Amino acid sequence: MTARLAHILRHPIKAVGVEEIERAPLAEGRALAFDRRWAIAHVAAKFQGQPEAWQPKANFLRGVAGPELMAVTAACQGNRVTLGHPRAKTITLDMASDADRARLIAWLTPLWPVGRPAPSHVVEVPGQALADWPDPFLSLVSLTSLAALSRRAGQALHINRWRGNLWVDGWEPLRERALIGQRIRVGTATLEIVQPITRCRATCVNPETGAEDCDTLAMLESLWGHKDFGVYARVLTGGDIARGDTVEIL
Repeated sequence: MTARLAHILRHPIKAVGVEEIERAPLAEGRALAFDRRWAIAHVAAKFQGQPEAWQPKANFLRGVAGPELMAVTAACQGNRVTLGHPRAKTITLDMASDADRARLIAWLTPLWPVGRPAPSHVVEVPGQALADWPDPFLSLVSLTSLAALSRRAGQALHINRWRGNLWVDGWEPLRERALIGQRIRVGTATLEIVQPITRCRATCVNPETGAEDCDTLAMLESLWGHKDFGVYARVLTGGDIARGDTVEIL
């Protein structure tokens, strides 16, 4: 079976919303455009205002600390971002507007757990994705690996639990992990598989409800003996990708 690119996902605001897109340009040495472009600092962050460089994830709102965030959906057109949630009104924001950034903090506050450091302000570092690593990685995940894990869990696990960028269909389960150090071609872009992704408890949350409903970490341990799921990749040669593109191991 020929492996193909089944889904392209991005997360314009770190931990706050996921969006599926049809196609995307990839640039050499860059993350997926508009993926984690913004993040929400909390009041206990180790910096004030706008940092000049990447900052560790502990400074920001995350799904592991606020499970309700896992149920946020997003649609992004440049600086214009629309967010939705099952228990909140849809909101459309101009992320370049200070007033709209304040509206976003107000919108998020009821979804954030009482007792956690409260949402403070929107952070943006030009040219830097505010992902868990400072490196310009894309995350790549396999649908067949997810199907195997879903069978172990006894329920269908939604792709949005995993905050992946590129979902491949057609590999045998866990094939992606065996590709570390190798290269693949997706559309007209070439990527190098760099390292596995170790997962946290945010993946235990159902992204349709915002509630924990499966111990995915225990399922990973019981099935494969570790808590890794998916891999990070680096763009070596830029190009265009689209859903349905062949994924070729080089």
